[in-house]
Amino acid sequence: MIASYIICTTPRSGSTLLCRILAATGKTGNPDSFYHKADFMHEWAVEWGLPDRDTLSKTEFARAYLAAALKAGKAGTDLFGLRLQAQYLGLLSETLDHLYPGLPSDAHRFERAFGKTLYLHLSRADKVAQAVSLQKAQQSGLWHLHADGTELERLTPSQTPRYDFQSLDRQVRALERDDEAWTTWFDRHQINPLRVSYETFVDQPVETVSDICRALGKEPPQATAVRIDLKKLSDEVNLEWIGRYKEDLLEFSRI
Repeated sequence: MIASYIICTTPRSGSTLLCRILAATGKTGNPDSFYHKADFMHEWAVEWGLPDRDTLSKTEFARAYLAAALKAGKAGTDLFGLRLQAQYLGLLSETLDHLYPGLPSDAHRFERAFGKTLYLHLSRADKVAQAVSLQKAQQSGLWHLHADGTELERLTPSQTPRYDFQSLDRQVRALERDDEAWTTWFDRHQINPLRVSYETFVDQPVETVSDICRALGKEPPQATAVRIDLKKLSDEVNLEWIGRYKEDLLEFSRI
């Protein structure tokens, strides 16, 4: 029986909305980015009431953190959910290798820590639109809005985003590499993930979540129970940047 699932993804792929919908089912845990950049993990540790990491050995803290993450990611259910971005795959592997040394692969380490695991590969086909969304969020500081338009997540004070072809192009390439890194990782570990398309998820959220629930051995939620409680941030600025990027890319290719 499946004990956990990992949403294997990249930024601005719809993972926040997917996590919120899955959590709202009350059956599939509360997936989140428990293994992420250091300041995010520190916030989790504080929220969970863990001892200061300076008071524990590396192994003791890693074990305490894992136990707390499992509790948070299950949220009273029998399924643990985790969202993991490609750039933090190495961090998680290294942490679990420290706790469970001698295991032959990441997949073995993950199963030792989380139990039998279903892998979901959440991917966005339009990498240019994804990169624009990411650049705009990083520059404006605004990452998510509630459905009513009020701010849900802001990481930095508000500032006007500015188009930069070189920066945007680097972001497109980075997202392509990260998505390919997941594909390579799955192939290396002979894992056939449940593939979830951002574009399909946005168009058919009920069907997408139902497919995931069935794969996890859970009854799908009623269509009326699937609430889209986030507002899209994409606007005319996104469309303008996408158009400018494609024009600039064509121009640079001629040089």
